[in-house]
Amino acid sequence: MATHLIGHSFGQNGWKKTNDPVLKEVGKQMMGPKFPNMGVFRSMGDYFDGYGYTGSVSMLLFVVILWLASSAILPENYFLNNTILTLAFAFLAISVIEFKYFFPLAAATTLLAALLVFISWYMLTNMKA
Repeated sequence: MATHLIGHSFGQNGWKKTNDPVLKEVGKQMMGPKFPNMGVFRSMGDYFDGYGYTGSVSMLLFVVILWLASSAILPENYFLNNTILTLAFAFLAISVIEFKYFFPLAAATTLLAALLVFISWYMLTNMKA
């Protein structure tokens, strides 16, 4: 997930910097018109940026939770076991979304993270006290 976080963050911050004329026009249209929504005026580009930054913060949170969990490995820690299992299913769901809406590298990276977290959960739950 740390690798995915780095790639996502660089990609997110570079979407407006393109030499492709079609992508440049799409970016211009996304950043141009602003419309009222819930008391503020935003463009589609603003929302795209916001979702991207939110995704980066979420991935950073995943990385930190897994890092902290790695130092609390105890077979009887049910909260940790359930948290790890929940993250594994979340990564699996995110990988499905990425396969459908993004591109294979992002989806494969998250799917790999899901598999590794499932394996970690399995090893943790089968660990002898």
